[in-house]
Amino acid sequence: MRAMVLAAGLGTRLRPITYAMPKPMVPVANRPVMEHILRLLGRHGFSETIANLHWFPELIEAHFGDGSAAGVELSYSREEQLLGTSGGVRNAAGFLGESFLVISGDALTDIDLAAMREFHESHDGIATLATKRVQDTSQFGVAITDPYGRIQGFQEKPDPAAALSDLANCGIYMFRSEIFDFFPAAGAGKAAGADDPPGFADWAMDVFPRLLEGDVPFYSHEIDAYWNDIGNLEELRSGTNDALSGTVGLELDGELVDGYRSGTAAVDEGGLAGPVLLGPGCEIADDVRIDGPSVIGSGAQVGAGSRLREVIALPGAEIGAATVLVGAIVAARA
Repeated sequence: MRAMVLAAGLGTRLRPITYAMPKPMVPVANRPVMEHILRLLGRHGFSETIANLHWFPELIEAHFGDGSAAGVELSYSREEQLLGTSGGVRNAAGFLGESFLVISGDALTDIDLAAMREFHESHDGIATLATKRVQDTSQFGVAITDPYGRIQGFQEKPDPAAALSDLANCGIYMFRSEIFDFFPAAGAGKAAGADDPPGFADWAMDVFPRLLEGDVPFYSHEIDAYWNDIGNLEELRSGTNDALSGTVGLELDGELVDGYRSGTAAVDEGGLAGPVLLGPGCEIADDVRIDGPSVIGSGAQVGAGSRLREVIALPGAEIGAATVLVGAIVAARA
């Protein structure tokens, strides 16, 4: 089974970070979030993978190349204009084959894709959607299912009091190639705006409603694995903290320590607290204290006498001498 990583979005909710890089390249625990996805695909046998690109495509291609360092064979599908969540998949249909996986390039997850594939191959439906139970449905699109897991409908971010389901749609899908028979004709999708290209289409607006209208079976695969969409700065922080604590199973890049102090402090400030990930090639001057959860990115520099707590310093960041930062995200040109 081949896989497609959705990596074309603008990442507007992660600005100002995404003014300088595409959303899939935003680091979590010193690796781009898309690298965690590619490594997950490789571990579960999805070695042949394609990614659609639009925003800063050259940065993604330069970092991942042919994908071999992440354990996959990676090719690319560039979109001059954004084609939407399903339009981009249709654009790569020639690569994907008879049965395929679609996963977001900005999702942080340790889902068992092999188990999902086993379930997908066990039923006669055209699609399988990964879902996860959530407490606050107002933050998610939820899937309504029958007792056998067949999807009966959706609600978009319903108030918990009005929610008919607590199964959040994780945006991780497995399809049979017949799914393309239910796409709207070019330019006929409900999701497309006046400025969108003819191939624009959206799963929620254009494709899934057609399956429901046609009584075409597709199913929910409920997971209990970690899943977090790195969609905004707060989710970036929570995902990073979960990576440092081991709540999500990721391959960290760097040395994980329980707090960090360089040199000798002039005044006894008490014990250090929290996990701190020190990225390869980072430079930390004398008399620096770092309390976690914190990440010092690859090649980042921290000036003498600084005090950091709950800080994410992205790769290449420069933090000047005698700086005090609490709860900050520091990018390379800050």
